[in-house]
Amino acid sequence: MDFDVLIIGGGAAGLSCALVIGSGLDKAFAKNRKAGIILHQRSSHLQSALLNNVFGITPGTKGMDVLKAGADQLTELYPKMQQITKEKVKEVAEINGGFRVVTNKNEYTAEKVVIAVGYTSPFRISGLEEYLIPHQKAKLSKDRVQLKNQDHLVKPGLYVAGTLAGWRSQYAIASGSGAAVATDILTDWNDGEHTKVHDKLA
Repeated sequence: MDFDVLIIGGGAAGLSCALVIGSGLDKAFAKNRKAGIILHQRSSHLQSALLNNVFGITPGTKGMDVLKAGADQLTELYPKMQQITKEKVKEVAEINGGFRVVTNKNEYTAEKVVIAVGYTSPFRISGLEEYLIPHQKAKLSKDRVQLKNQDHLVKPGLYVAGTLAGWRSQYAIASGSGAAVATDILTDWNDGEHTKVHDKLA
């Protein structure tokens, strides 16, 4: 496999997931694990967002600036998390031992995949149609979709985060969803021992 985990989507949920997993890659239980993120950022609703009601972020901050800062933070702090840019995912297919992710330029294989793209219809990643349902927390008139899941898990090895997991379109909610998926994956790597990663002042 090219990756132990591959995250699809560079918005709030995807970047939060990548940052938490990235922070765990130096742990003994994650030794030699390969992780990556395909930065689907152009389609993120954050591109047009103005963040005034988010704890810890200066009011007036533009969503597009947060997206750039998040990718920069990932590069600076957790370079082991491979960033794949300027590619768009076309298909996710189950294969023996994991999944094949096909973009407009390349193909990748991964044991685990996290889908963290938006909830806009029509949904443009093929191979996941059987899991698509109408979004349970959005206005029907908006025609939003989500992937059927149980606590972010669509099926073994396949996770969904953010609005596509059925959460409302709030920055803080999407970020928390992505972080939750990350800790589930770290817990799995840590032989089921509940795992989270905190940094502390010396």
